[in-house]
Amino acid sequence: MSNSPRIVLATLNARYIHASLGLRYLLANMARHGGDDLRAATVLREYTLTRPIAQVVEDLVSTLGPVGLPEPRTDTFANASGSLGGSGFCAGQGGARAAGGGHGAKPTAAQTPSECQASDAPIVGFGVYIWNVVQTTEVIRQLKALRPDVRVVLGGPEVSHELDGQPIVALADYVITGWGDVSFPKLCRALIHGPRPLMKVIAGEQPPLDQIELPYAEFSDDDLAHRLLYVEASRGCPFKCEFCLSALDKTAWAFDEDVFLAELATLYARGARNFKFVDRTFNLKIDASIRILQFFLDRLKPGAWAAERSAQVKEERPKGAGDTEQDALPPKLQDTNAPLFIHFEVVPDHLPDRLKDAIAQFPPGVLQFEIGIQSFDVDVQQRISRRQDNTKTQANLRWLLDHSQAHLHTDLIFGLPGESWQSFAQGFDRLYAIGPHEIQLGVLKRLRGTPLANRSLPGAVAEHGMVYEVAPPYTVQSNDAVGAVEVQAFIRLARYWDLVANSGRFGVTLRLVMQGGMTSGLPFSSEALDSPFAAFAQLSQWLWHTSAITRGKTSGLSPEDWVDALFEYLTTQRGLKSDDVRAALVVDYVGSGARANPRSLQGFLPVRAAPQPGGRRALAQRQSRHQKSALADTPAAT
Repeated sequence: MSNSPRIVLATLNARYIHASLGLRYLLANMARHGGDDLRAATVLREYTLTRPIAQVVEDLVSTLGPVGLPEPRTDTFANASGSLGGSGFCAGQGGARAAGGGHGAKPTAAQTPSECQASDAPIVGFGVYIWNVVQTTEVIRQLKALRPDVRVVLGGPEVSHELDGQPIVALADYVITGWGDVSFPKLCRALIHGPRPLMKVIAGEQPPLDQIELPYAEFSDDDLAHRLLYVEASRGCPFKCEFCLSALDKTAWAFDEDVFLAELATLYARGARNFKFVDRTFNLKIDASIRILQFFLDRLKPGAWAAERSAQVKEERPKGAGDTEQDALPPKLQDTNAPLFIHFEVVPDHLPDRLKDAIAQFPPGVLQFEIGIQSFDVDVQQRISRRQDNTKTQANLRWLLDHSQAHLHTDLIFGLPGESWQSFAQGFDRLYAIGPHEIQLGVLKRLRGTPLANRSLPGAVAEHGMVYEVAPPYTVQSNDAVGAVEVQAFIRLARYWDLVANSGRFGVTLRLVMQGGMTSGLPFSSEALDSPFAAFAQLSQWLWHTSAITRGKTSGLSPEDWVDALFEYLTTQRGLKSDDVRAALVVDYVGSGARANPRSLQGFLPVRAAPQPGGRRALAQRQSRHQKSALADTPAAT
């Protein structure tokens, strides 16, 4: 055998900053559930969606090394399903082992002894998601053409439901649905050492959490220095929102707190400062939430970092007489004073006083809360089985804004059953009046396996008139409450909102935009609404249909394009005074750090110092812009 890896774990991430947690779980569990030999023969390969497919395939082929002996496929079993428990394996050479699904133990014409023996053919496991399934399908197609001996194993939410008819499933040799932490290593062991599994589709085993090795040691020093680290204190969700895959969970399961916090401590001691918790509901169990928050509060105290780092680094050199605790550490482990950033997803109507007390202790720029509102309409909430106390939600949002330094990233979803343009506008205005730092405007996607998706299966009459795109990401196209024209208009509006409002670049100017508006010219609105949402919808229509700068575009626009477009809109369409609009734009443009000279601001920009080398993280910059705009005075508008 060559020294080339026998198992490659691969995925296409949306951006480089994202480090795949799922693949690292598989890597961490290879030894425990597959064997030390398999762990030693497994490597991780991550790519981004922007990387040309041919380059991805070339790198995979290079990683796999020379071609081995041809390996026969088992397409005869493509429509079978089973599990890697006590059934679903071929008969071994040394004796019979019953196969599931009513198959006998003896080899048949389609189940030859050679197919049941051990094999040195390499294995490539792909993590498949709604955002990468198209590109991953083409990667596998080209990989199979160049290396037909490679056995492809798929896992991930996109291939855990509705497998029939998926091109990527047809190309693959095996598919693991659901949890893969234990099932993938076991499958690899069966493929390499035998007996080989009979079934193509394998239901993933969901073990107790203490049977799963945590993956955090698999993050490299480069990951810690340059990427957002995904971590989880729990899995599952007790809520049953029908548009979400978490609705399939019976409850939420927590990892052992002591073990998890020890892993966090090691990451922190290695220099990790960016943590994104993927727990569906971080504030579900308040005692656990407070303990995790206290973990980070302790590390914000002066001197805490050096003391902990010194205690954890075993290779510490002897400290000289004049050395500090920091000096005693190996150079690659010394603190770079990088700011701490922690992201949590929280349920909006559950914020007891004990949790508030902990949150209030954090300084600016550290905490970010993703808060799913989705809809304020009670009827819509009932249709999607979402339990939410709107009164408590609003009160908690206001408390967070008034009494904490947390950055609030709130979510609304357009296209939910029963949510019209008008009712969504009312919900948006309600949220906008509270004043969260960001309002993420999402459009409903059809996620395979969710209760809502199961009521709109291809070929069946969908409830609520739901019509989705047939290709990923399966965006809603229309339903009983909104038509196709409204959906397309909203998709454009959401993109413009992200660029103008959520970017934090136009905090002062945005207030001029949102000061009332008319819905004239909006073909889907039957009544005039003097509301912030209507005001921005009017801007969106003008940007798409009229502006010479932005017409027909939702991307490829520079900050200077946006300055000039907003100046033109506010002065010609809204009739605001040029001096007032220009004053707002100057504050925003200078505050954003942009350094060019927009046409509408020529002669009005102050002299700016040369940019300093380096810079803060993009997340911190975005938060800082929101904080500055909140403090800025709004110019008088007439």
